[in-house]
Amino acid sequence: MPASTQLPEFKALDGSIEPVGNGDVYGRTHLETPYETSAFPTRPKPKGDNLSKGNLPPPGHALTGKQEHYLKRELLSQQVDFEITDLASPTALQRFGAPFRSDYGEIAPVDSEFPILRFIFVHHVRNFPFLDQAREKEFWQDKLQVFLEIFAQKHISSSEDRLEESKRRKLAIKAKKLVELMMVSGIPTASGYEERIRFSELEVVDRGAQDQGLLVNAPEGNAINGWDVNVAGVRTTSVKRTVRYHQHAEFIIRVRKPGTPDHFVGRRYGQFAKLRKRLRTELPGKVLQPLPRKNKTSTASTFLGAGGDDDASSVSSVSTQNTGFIHDDSGSLRSAVGLSHRRAASLQPDRSSPRASGEHRREHVTLYREDQRVSLRAFLRTCLQNPQIAGSRAMEEFLTSNPVKLNEEELEDLDRRKAMDAKRIEEQKRFYEIARQRAKELDVYMERFRRDIVESNGLTRLFQEIREKERIADLTTEYQKFAEWLRIEVAATIYHLFLAEDNSPELFAQAKRIHSMIPYSALKQVIRFANPAMVMRGVLDLFLAQPLGARSLAQRVLGMALNDGIRGFQKSIDSLVAKINDDVFCEKLKHFTNADEETKNVVRNEAVVDGVDLIVAILKSEHIPPEPTPEEVGKAFNAYVAWNNAVDNVDDEMKAGAQLFAYLKQLLKMYTRQRDKAMMLSVIEEPVTLQLFRDLFTIFYEPLVRVYKSANVYNSVTDFAAFADDMFRVLDLAQRQDVSADPNQTVQSFIDLCARHQDNFYKFVHEVHVHDNGLFSQLMGWLEGILEFLRHGPRGGKLDMNALFQGAVDVNQIDKAAAIAEIDNLIKWQEERKKWHQDKTRQKMAAETSSSSAPGSATFRSSDFGINEADLADMNDEMDGEESGSESREDSEEDADPIAIERKRRARKQDRLRRSAGEPVKPAVRQLKGLREGFLSMLRMVLAD
Repeated sequence: MPASTQLPEFKALDGSIEPVGNGDVYGRTHLETPYETSAFPTRPKPKGDNLSKGNLPPPGHALTGKQEHYLKRELLSQQVDFEITDLASPTALQRFGAPFRSDYGEIAPVDSEFPILRFIFVHHVRNFPFLDQAREKEFWQDKLQVFLEIFAQKHISSSEDRLEESKRRKLAIKAKKLVELMMVSGIPTASGYEERIRFSELEVVDRGAQDQGLLVNAPEGNAINGWDVNVAGVRTTSVKRTVRYHQHAEFIIRVRKPGTPDHFVGRRYGQFAKLRKRLRTELPGKVLQPLPRKNKTSTASTFLGAGGDDDASSVSSVSTQNTGFIHDDSGSLRSAVGLSHRRAASLQPDRSSPRASGEHRREHVTLYREDQRVSLRAFLRTCLQNPQIAGSRAMEEFLTSNPVKLNEEELEDLDRRKAMDAKRIEEQKRFYEIARQRAKELDVYMERFRRDIVESNGLTRLFQEIREKERIADLTTEYQKFAEWLRIEVAATIYHLFLAEDNSPELFAQAKRIHSMIPYSALKQVIRFANPAMVMRGVLDLFLAQPLGARSLAQRVLGMALNDGIRGFQKSIDSLVAKINDDVFCEKLKHFTNADEETKNVVRNEAVVDGVDLIVAILKSEHIPPEPTPEEVGKAFNAYVAWNNAVDNVDDEMKAGAQLFAYLKQLLKMYTRQRDKAMMLSVIEEPVTLQLFRDLFTIFYEPLVRVYKSANVYNSVTDFAAFADDMFRVLDLAQRQDVSADPNQTVQSFIDLCARHQDNFYKFVHEVHVHDNGLFSQLMGWLEGILEFLRHGPRGGKLDMNALFQGAVDVNQIDKAAAIAEIDNLIKWQEERKKWHQDKTRQKMAAETSSSSAPGSATFRSSDFGINEADLADMNDEMDGEESGSESREDSEEDADPIAIERKRRARKQDRLRRSAGEPVKPAVRQLKGLREGFLSMLRMVLAD
């Protein structure tokens, strides 16, 4: 098929790559609808908006605006990927350029192999406040460069060695995407016709998104990893111990799974604790949600019923009291069913009023252990968010074993608690609606504030205003309105954290306990009279001192911890060696672990070429001693075959034969981790490590301490204590609100709380800025420098993509038609990928619930700061794909069944394939590689400033 008519490809369910047919659903004309741009463009609008709508480039140009942009993006992506990857080389900094030394003499900016990272380092890292005081030779060359080169020479194991995502690889992926976004948005093209794929604004979050976000706490319709659970009610059970019967609360859990009928199980609080212990045993190393503290308080509430109903019967978990006639037209939650999470309190006397039609009766009840019920529901649902926990045997048995059948009284209790949940959600909605309406009234002023900030030096003017004005009342109108908007945001956050969520009672009680334990007065005096810088310097000297050249205390402490880890790995290694019972296999694995990187890469390549596991390649390799016999090579292959069969077929007979290969994989992993610990220990033992740590402390910590000391920060300790006291008082009052309370009053009480303490907070910020010795001014200047680059590009000029392309064609470096076809295929791929991500996002929003945004609309857009919205959306799409493909592995999996671990790993791989089914595959790029050298030279000139 000619290159110009090559069809794009997509990923099928089985992972294979297939072409898209003529009936492609992605090639729709609505993709070309205009994209809404910022109201305050910081660059001239591209001239290509009306000239490059067709497929022809503007007069005198070889490329259209889209072709320019996506060619630039592809070449920048290749260069960023190279620089981030090559930075791990031990010789990378010697090829980097100033301030790092080089054995080849001084590296000029136009000769650096890392032009992008060098530009970012020189302009946005080296001149960062604090680091701008670091000396070139003493810090950058003699300490930081030496330390990084030593670390690189240790060759700590990679993700491929561990069959898991290492933290360094995840960090590298994020760094690559951020650097690429910065360069693509920051460096313009010379023609002025550059344009991106344009989408109309995606209506992914519909107007009812607030309602969807509140469904997280809804009793039904919130399926998580296949489980829809709700702690629906509470009943009392009697348990005989020795002689007497003791009553206990039993929480009724409604469980729903697709394809199975609903059922109920009863679990006591202690059984929730046992579930957590079983999960810790079944999934060692997994970070588990803490179990809420036992809470025996009950919640007073009011329910509306018909006048003639017979409520004489008593429910085991609901006590009826003070039944009477009440009329209240406020319609608030508290007047209907009572405030969420309200603790037991004395009720107001009943009030009566005539009714227009029909007699209704409100019965006052106490919902037994209501706070505990919703906190345990939050605990269960948080645990189920993790797929491993949701699929564990412990969770399966907890939610399915010993189902119970409920009687009529218990079903009535479930209905009342369901009504309580519904009214609780309704109150949250009303709170957010009221808060959002108040925030909306400030939109005009917030638009002016945004306009002021996004203009040149806007951040500097903001902090200069804070420095000069002593009170909020003295600020300009826009800044005062911004403070008012912040009050609403903080009020909504406090309400959301401590009142609105299922786990709010637990969080509130925990925060209150911590607050009561802090000795604020003593803390204030310590900060006032002590010298934190001198104290920390003394502690640092104590830990880093090396008397007579001996190891420092810090080295001894860290070395002891690492040596304990090494000894722990050695115990596992000795156990595995005894199980394998083959000295040749064990020695080859050990020699491979300790071999140089060149030898390791040779063996890894052999494994890829032969299509076998790395273990097989190691055992049969001639590069790793000792030499195996043909019988041993056959033994290894047989074990590998048995391993694959046992993993794929779940065959117990094959499992026995696969144990040898499983032990070998575990042994290699243990050897690798033991070596990593040993390498880290050797890094800590290096003298430059301690020197670097001391310099970093001096550079960062001491200036901050001087600022806080001169600003009398100790006074703010008392202010914070007063704010916490006031906040807990308001929260207590909100939990005990009278039934006639109005949501408007609730909103206002939280806003008033913030208003009472805003002057103290502003005084703290003002004092810090007045005594900052220019520190915050430097920080604002640093931020303005980044924004200047994003808005206007580098001072070295622009990238002339047309000249680059035409020059390569003229010297026959590339074939013009084939190169144009590759660029068009990249554009087509980007269009289809955007559409695919849009559809996936819509499906995700339809299937899941997400927490709602805070009151008040988003104040700023990325385009205000020079980052194109389309580029940011592209990066988010790519990051979503990377994160969905990452594997979360536990450090202690070596203690689990290796065959079961491999099954889970392959299941995760299949799951990734299912999630990415239909995702367009990036087309191959061959001709464009011929542009890389010319592009690198042009990029060096542009970024050489």
